[in-house]
Amino acid sequence: MLSLLVESWIWYSFATLVALTRFISRWAQLGAFKRFQPEDYVMVIVLMFYTVLVSVMNIVAHLDTNLILPEDIPSLTPDSIKSRIRGSKLVLVVEQSMIMTIWGCKICLLLMYNKLTFGLKQQLAVKIVGFYVVGNLIIMEVLYFGVWCRPFYNYWAVPVANEQCSAAIHHLITNAVFNISSDLMMLCIPLPLLITSQLPRAKKFILCGLFGLAVFVILCAILNKYYSFAHPFSPEWTFWYIREASTAILVANIPMCWALMRRLFNLRSFNGSSPHTHSRSKSLPLSGPNNGLSSLHGRKKSNFHESPRPKHNA
Repeated sequence: MLSLLVESWIWYSFATLVALTRFISRWAQLGAFKRFQPEDYVMVIVLMFYTVLVSVMNIVAHLDTNLILPEDIPSLTPDSIKSRIRGSKLVLVVEQSMIMTIWGCKICLLLMYNKLTFGLKQQLAVKIVGFYVVGNLIIMEVLYFGVWCRPFYNYWAVPVANEQCSAAIHHLITNAVFNISSDLMMLCIPLPLLITSQLPRAKKFILCGLFGLAVFVILCAILNKYYSFAHPFSPEWTFWYIREASTAILVANIPMCWALMRRLFNLRSFNGSSPHTHSRSKSLPLSGPNNGLSSLHGRKKSNFHESPRPKHNA
């Protein structure tokens, strides 16, 4: 089994490479960085939190925290208390970095979905899920910072009587419910259109692979919470945190890389057009009047896509 250090940086290297490919693809499509869309700037912030997550997680893996068995409290020394305080503070950094990475990826995908479903009835579902995602992020953070552990500095107090300050049970349950439920909702939005689409089997297979990664994100979310509850003193949860965050970044960025792949390898779009036909269309690599869910659903072009404004792909 690979160590956390090796596995985490392998994941990080691959995820950041895909994200970099996304930004190059966007620049090639839009012609200038200043034309980047909100989801692109959100991804920049996500990568910052992701970098902090991977870096600090490798430190946390070698430190104890204020999660301690009652029988071990008498054996605490000033040095061990100091070390545990540092470990507890870094766990807080890890948790917040993880939350921002995962929810940032959700927001990026929802912004993409909003364009993919333009003019379709599914756009209402995207907006509802969007409000749900933003709402549960706010609720979760309010509970974490203002309710579960009071006073707040008890999150790194050693020892601490309140298990919500050491094991964070209520927070982890809240996080799991909001995270997994929103992932399932987001997975259900494009799935019906994919099933009923007229895409060639090979192209459906590619999209199914992307859906498979999304399912793996959910599996990682389940397993990291399982190990947090069932084996709180085991390092297994750290591996699944990294796997979930890394795969979420892949899912949020891979669809945006298609335009660059088309140019490099002279591929056709998902509807069969040449790489140069819609190089400046106001759409995503898998969206728009010819490439997106609208075309999968058999919808005709709308006047929206004939707008004289600067056009882009996501």
